[in-house]
Order: sequence, then structure tokens, then C-alpha cells
Amino acid sequence: MGRSAAFFDLDKTVIAKSSALAFGRPFYRDGLISRRDVVKSAYAQLMFRLGGGGDEQAMARTRDYLATLTKGWRVEQVQQIVAETLNELINPYVYAEAAALIGEHQAAGRDVVLVSASGDEMVRPIGALLGITDIIATRMSISDGRYSGDVEFYAAGPNKVIGVEELAASRGYHLAECYAYSDSASDLPLLSAVGYPSAVNPDRALRRVAVENGWPILEFRNPIPVGKRLRDRPAVPVAAALGVGVGAAIGFVLYARHRRARALA
Repeated sequence: MGRSAAFFDLDKTVIAKSSALAFGRPFYRDGLISRRDVVKSAYAQLMFRLGGGGDEQAMARTRDYLATLTKGWRVEQVQQIVAETLNELINPYVYAEAAALIGEHQAAGRDVVLVSASGDEMVRPIGALLGITDIIATRMSISDGRYSGDVEFYAAGPNKVIGVEELAASRGYHLAECYAYSDSASDLPLLSAVGYPSAVNPDRALRRVAVENGWPILEFRNPIPVGKRLRDRPAVPVAAALGVGVGAAIGFVLYARHRRARALA
């Protein structure tokens, strides 16, 4: 058997908010975006999520808007803003249940990969906060230290599967033995690409598909700062964390049996 991995969507799956919108305030404060851009960005993301994110035209519009918005930004400035505000804007919103599940996969010897439509400059530091080094995220083209206005790779919808398949080929993962977690129907291509998909805090469309396919449905409700979990473990809802771990394990076993039975039928 080849190596295995667990692929985690980021927003509303690992953290209880949008990673891209979380940095809107410091981007506005430092003059990278206007107040109008903040509103437009929020609206664009809302429309993307409500539309399931899988429509090619919607993906193209969102990608092109992102490219136009960031054109001319200094990469170093973006990285500095993220580094300075990560602890305030992201750390308190990491789901304790997600962190526990990530730890379980790592303890089982699986690689853990964050897969997000947000920019690499945002996602990579969040991964580091969680002890994750493998990232699949949107990459912008860079020229002379600034974003050129072109998107090199837009990690959304079906494109996430492209990134996952490329990583699987280079690492020797068997996707049938891999896991994936997401909250959104826009990630149905990703969830369908692995042997063990799970819906986390699913939107209505994803919940329906998960029920139809017998996928585990996980509810994460306890965002707690990483530092607090390490300093004061009883502060983490222990029953909830254990419940997710045991529930996930049971879900994995039942789902594996279901797949084997279906294969033998």
C-alpha cells in the first residue's frame, strides 16, 4: 500500500471564519484595499458559496476579481500583515475538534494537507500555526516582488482536485486510501476524489449529498486558540474532542465496511 494523506479545506472546516475576509481589516488599514473593496470581496465570496462554487463562470469571475484586486501589491507587505495579525485574527478561531482530528491523522502516520482557495501567503502561515507544512492554495504570479495581476493557480472547485492529484502522484498517495474534509458543496469534486470523504459543518447542498452517499457528517463547534489548548488542556471541551475522535473513527470503520460491501455486491 502507498502512503496516505488527509486533505482539509480551511474556511469553516478548520477555522470558524473566512481566512481571506479575516485579513480585510488590516489590508484596508494598510491601504491595500478600499472600503468598497471590502464590501465587494464579502459579496463575491457569498455569491461563490451560495452558488456552490462549482460553476466555471462563477469561478472565472472570482479568479479575475482576485487578480485585479491584488495587482501591484507588494508580496512582502502582504506576508508582513499576515504574520503580524495571524495570532489575533486566526488563532482564536481554530476549531478544537479540527485540531484534534488533524493530530489523529498525523499520529496515524498520514500527511495532512490544507487545501484552500485563499492565497498561499495566507494559508501557509495558518498551516504552520497548526503544524501543517503541506499546502495547496491559490498562487498569484509575481513580478519584481509584486503581484502581476495574473493567477498562476486558482485552488477552488475542480482545481483543488488537480492540486491533490499532482501531490498524490509526487508522493505516491493512493487516493482511495486518503481522507478529505470540507463544509461546502463547492468541494464535492475533492470529496469525491478520495476513498474517505467527510462533510464538516456542511451547507445544505453538501449535507444532502453526504446523506445520500453515507458520508460521515461532523459538527465542529468549539473554536479555541492553539496556545490555550497547549497551556490549559482541560479548557478544551474534552468530551467534545474525544467525541469527535471516537465518532470519526467509528465513521471511518463503518464507511470502510460500507465500501467493501458495495464493492463485493
